[in-house]
Amino acid sequence: MGRMSLLFRKTWKLGPLRWNFTQGGLSSWSLKIGRWSWNSRTRAHRVDLPGPWSWKQDKGGKH
Repeated sequence: MGRMSLLFRKTWKLGPLRWNFTQGGLSSWSLKIGRWSWNSRTRAHRVDLPGPWSWKQDKGGKH
């Protein structure tokens, strides 16, 4: 049987900004304005579309 562990994750929001924390500290931050958002870790732009759809453009973040 595989090992199980608890993970810590916390998100703080202030207006259009969102900070994501893990046990190691700040893991990423993002900006969301209307249907558009950007993530600092993935450097991806995302646009929410109607229904369950969204469009994403990768910007070549760290692999």
